[in-house]
Amino acid sequence: MEVIHAWSAPRSLSTSLMYSFAQRDDTEVLDEPLYAAYLKSTGADRPYRDELLSKMEFDGEKVVKDIIYGPGNKKYRFCKHISKQRLLGLPSELMSEGKHFILIRNPLNILPSFEKVHPLSFAELGLGELVSIYSDLCQMGTPPAIVDADELQQDPEGTLRGLCNDLEIPFQASMLKWEAGPIPEDGLWASWWYKTVHKSTGFSSPSNYPHTFPLKHYDLLEQCLPLYNILRRHVKHKSSLLTSTLTPPSLPVPENAKLFAWVGDEIVPREMAKVSVFDSVVQGGDSVWEGLRIYKGKVFKLEEHLDRMFDSAKALAFNNVPTREEVKEAIFRTLITNGMFDNTHIRLSLTRGKKVTSGMSPAFNRYGCTLIVLAEWKPPVYDNDGGIVLVTATTRRNSPNNLDSKIHHNNLLNNILAKIESNNANVDDAIMLDKDGFVSETNATNIFMVKKGRVLTPRADYCLPGITRATVMELVVKEDFILEERNISLSEFHTADEVWTTGTMGELSPVVKIDGRVIGEGKVGPVTRRLQNAYKKLTDDSGVPIPTYQKNLNTSCV
Repeated sequence: MEVIHAWSAPRSLSTSLMYSFAQRDDTEVLDEPLYAAYLKSTGADRPYRDELLSKMEFDGEKVVKDIIYGPGNKKYRFCKHISKQRLLGLPSELMSEGKHFILIRNPLNILPSFEKVHPLSFAELGLGELVSIYSDLCQMGTPPAIVDADELQQDPEGTLRGLCNDLEIPFQASMLKWEAGPIPEDGLWASWWYKTVHKSTGFSSPSNYPHTFPLKHYDLLEQCLPLYNILRRHVKHKSSLLTSTLTPPSLPVPENAKLFAWVGDEIVPREMAKVSVFDSVVQGGDSVWEGLRIYKGKVFKLEEHLDRMFDSAKALAFNNVPTREEVKEAIFRTLITNGMFDNTHIRLSLTRGKKVTSGMSPAFNRYGCTLIVLAEWKPPVYDNDGGIVLVTATTRRNSPNNLDSKIHHNNLLNNILAKIESNNANVDDAIMLDKDGFVSETNATNIFMVKKGRVLTPRADYCLPGITRATVMELVVKEDFILEERNISLSEFHTADEVWTTGTMGELSPVVKIDGRVIGEGKVGPVTRRLQNAYKKLTDDSGVPIPTYQKNLNTSCV
């Protein structure tokens, strides 16, 4: 006989699922065989406690060895377990043998009904123990399937077929229906808990709208919901109201699947890195940001980026801004926690912060700014050896009359509209013109050109005066080229000898074609290559050291 263990919190449709398995012709079911052992060990009170202890085995070791894994008459034995009933000291074979799966349900749906029989508490719900069960089984090398009760209600057959497939047992159509009323396998507590199940003849469809949630359980919900969400991430098929039907995409850099980000005042794992729906960046794109690169244990141009971020925050009249040293500490702690000391890009954001109520006015921002440090493994995003291709967008760059690009803000719709045009043209990026038709920049970078040995770049009237742009301008002079900053027409770029773009994320990226015109010889030009080499040397030699980097480097070499 093979034992199937179903672990769940209370009020999770676990009894309906037990009834479903009881309809199989090859399965016998046990209703919470560890219940009496749990009551005896914990002293937990129940209306039926004395009767239960007098009629049910409460020696945990005997329950596991003689009842759960005792002899049977059918091929499978389905054991319904409530997670909190897994006690310390039970025989190890409880978890190491048989097949296990976990049934979860949103605490929003559990809490309102639970206290009808027993007072609520975090321990009574057992979601913490349910996460522990999942973790323990994963460490044993047998990660359990996870089924969401919502899926059982919305698609009983599809969910049961998927579960049977995970358990490597055949699906039986009989699992979808049963006769109303109790079954012989019900525990003696059934009259207290199973009234709704006894009226059912199958998995009932969920109601279109939920009940009003009792606010007295709000604090308990806040404690439980993160644990539910931890498990829900591992459900294979989700069918909630707005769940995407898209296949989960692969990441450009798979190593970024498990990273840590700084949000607010703490470091959290990737899937927990979220801001409030009341945050200004959600309410109105009201935030400033910087892109930083890490080279060989140093943050390149850190002080310059922080200067610009604080200037942007001041221009937007942010209040309660964190100090420069606090921002640096958050950056360093995030990098060290991730072990990211090279080939790393940081998206550093500072939002106006959370609001007390939704609305545009900064007067609602009374919590202080929200700092976000998102560090990722990220090589330069463009082909800096073979070159990139650009088109000219119809979308014009914002005028300082409307929104000054010298404020490095998060409201990037102007750039995004141009990027959509480049995506539609299947090229790397789009050139954006100013209102007079002169080249301003691309949707993501500043731009340079070479003509007859002279290096030219557009004035920073409409474009962001980028830090990489300023660095390259210094290198141009240092390398004894003539530098000219002026209005440049699109046709001048079409007929340039060389063109490149500059940005923290992509460094110096040669442009080989614009609007179908081949630039120069269609490959990286000599001026571009010389400046790329000079830029690489600068990134190797300069930057703000990350504390403990050398220590981490020495440790990894031991």
